[in-house]
Amino acid sequence: MKVAIIGGTGFVGSYIIDELIKNDHTPRLLVREGSEYKVLQPDKCEIIQGDIDDNDAIKDTLKGCEAVIYLIALIREFPNKGLTNEKLQFRGSERVAKISEEMGIKRFLLMSALGANPDPYGSKYMQAKHLSEQAIKNTSLDWTILRPSSLFGDPRGGDRPEFCMMLDKLMLNLIPYPKFLPFPAPSFFTGASPFNAGEYALSMVHVQDVASIFVKVLLDKDTINKTIEIGGLIEVSWNEIIKSIASVTGQKVFMLPAPFFVISTIAGVLDKFEWFPAGKDQLKDLIKGSVCNSEELFKKYNIEPIPFNTENLNYLGN
Repeated sequence: MKVAIIGGTGFVGSYIIDELIKNDHTPRLLVREGSEYKVLQPDKCEIIQGDIDDNDAIKDTLKGCEAVIYLIALIREFPNKGLTNEKLQFRGSERVAKISEEMGIKRFLLMSALGANPDPYGSKYMQAKHLSEQAIKNTSLDWTILRPSSLFGDPRGGDRPEFCMMLDKLMLNLIPYPKFLPFPAPSFFTGASPFNAGEYALSMVHVQDVASIFVKVLLDKDTINKTIEIGGLIEVSWNEIIKSIASVTGQKVFMLPAPFFVISTIAGVLDKFEWFPAGKDQLKDLIKGSVCNSEELFKKYNIEPIPFNTENLNYLGN
């Protein structure tokens, strides 16, 4: 099957492309000029140069395809560069879905996120994900929406943002600090009491497992017009995540209870700078936690999930 991939040069996209190729599918990618180097197996892909604003490039990418996978996700917004969640996530997916309908392509997979919702006080990221879901549901496509929890795994270069690497930079290496001294890593809490600081949980899921599920779902007719949540089988607390990252990178840490509004305020000031590794929106989503039970999903597709542990974080030490 020839499959159009929108967002194939990103973190998740690179793994989905590998999985498609392994299963004898042909990925056809829409790639922005200058990003061709991010395609890891260019000789096994069909590459169309263009961007999400270019209807002709989108049509060219979808030509001859039997399915479309939309993966574009913007971790941080830079409105002055035209990089917003509304444009790239919501409007982009809406445009590609409409063109898919016009071209008679029925199968459409959308990568959303666990926690997508219309909350006006929530993050713009989750709001845009929700709007994308609603746009896809209002089509005649054979759609499936996939909602991964927080992902981890080797980004394999290409300037691809990855959750644990971002946390390593933001929480453990933002300021110079001697490795032989324990670093005071923030353990966030909301409200007035530090009780249970840093105990909010995430169902950390490996990007390879998510890629495997995408390709399985592609041909599974039982998933048409359904929303699928994907998370690891073990819920991991914020404190455990930070300690695991520190263990792999050789940094000693102690968890210091910290009011969330402090780091959120700092991030709100600094997230306009590209060198700052996270934005206020990301932290807002993080403090809410992100958990789901995907045990039956992994059983259905005969996938042995890759657990979140220090052994599987060894890419951080490279």
